[in-house]
Amino acid sequence: MKYFILLGDGMADLPIPEISGMTPLQYAHKPNINHLAQKSTCGMVQTIPEGMEPGSGPANMSVMGYDPAVYYTGRSPLEALSLGIEMSRSDMIFRCNLVSLTQPDASGSAYEDSVMLDYSAGEITTAESFELMKAIEAELAAEDLHFFPGRSYRHCMVWKNGPGSTLLIPPHDISDRVIRDFLPTGEGSGRILSLMKASCDILKNHPVNLQRRKNGLATADSIWLWGQGTKPGMSDFSQMYGKNGAVISAVDLVFGLGRGAGLQVIEVEGATGNLHTNFAGKAAAAIQAFASGIDYIYLHVEAPDECGHHGDLTGKVTAIERIDELIAGPVWEYLEESKQRTGEDYHMMVLPDHPTPIATRTHSESPVPFLLYRSEIEATDSIANYCEKDAQNTGVYFGSGPALFQEFIR
Repeated sequence: MKYFILLGDGMADLPIPEISGMTPLQYAHKPNINHLAQKSTCGMVQTIPEGMEPGSGPANMSVMGYDPAVYYTGRSPLEALSLGIEMSRSDMIFRCNLVSLTQPDASGSAYEDSVMLDYSAGEITTAESFELMKAIEAELAAEDLHFFPGRSYRHCMVWKNGPGSTLLIPPHDISDRVIRDFLPTGEGSGRILSLMKASCDILKNHPVNLQRRKNGLATADSIWLWGQGTKPGMSDFSQMYGKNGAVISAVDLVFGLGRGAGLQVIEVEGATGNLHTNFAGKAAAAIQAFASGIDYIYLHVEAPDECGHHGDLTGKVTAIERIDELIAGPVWEYLEESKQRTGEDYHMMVLPDHPTPIATRTHSESPVPFLLYRSEIEATDSIANYCEKDAQNTGVYFGSGPALFQEFIR
């Protein structure tokens, strides 16, 4: 038996007037996924536990079959796992974004009066951000505090015996807003804010930023610390379910979840985490992994979420259509041909981890639509168009991601 989850991060949305009151999932041309939906059990699933942040960390963990209420200790430790950072149980791990801010003007306006222009510093390249983070580490590291470069704008800070109760706001939640009301508060906030402010002087005239400014690109003007947590302790997937598995993604968070679960991590050349990612390469990697004997693959695509955070409706629709054409279609075709050839059945599930509505440009804790295709069972709760409205109308509902995963994997 083969098992395939195709996760379109942030794919779910709200009705949008510009596309006749439809959501991007309703509007997008996705013949492969819709054909699959006509043969699948479809419904809604609550991936975010009540009272928990609607982040990609707990949401993806939930879809993978792990209860966030039990296993989730924060987003940043998962990313640190992916980067191979050594952690002790007493370390506090922080996500460290490189962000674009409006610059203080000649009148001497304060850091607090800056506006969050871009939480991703224009989706800065990994090579560029490596140089910037190297400079940050050289200037701001201390005996109990260090910075580690990741991918693109996503990095980590490790603070030995650091505070865990500091209130820190994700930068993607405050796009185009003055940052004054969203700065760190609570335990350790003074030191965290001083690090963020000090980073501006280090980054302002760094050669990487000078060149980006010359090329008309967004600059990395500050670090932004958030998403703290401690080292997680996840159960091994193969011991829980008796199957080997792998994750395919472009983001450290999902790789960290995979490593924490003992799954193989498959990196794809050209996988960027945005609309220009290597969609076809991810599908090819999944097919190759199945052919090599892998039982279960969790394939994560970040692009819809990124477009949602940027308020990019056209981009989000395009991301969904590319997922359909370049991933869902080829992988489904391979699994079906493999069944015809070998008699091996398969399960295939398509869903988002959480909504990232264009209107709000941030995550929501609302339930998301799923389709679950089982090649050995004729579905009775199918729909013609895979989208929020039609999935909800089936009346099929799972109260948690792990509950749905149990149905998927059995």
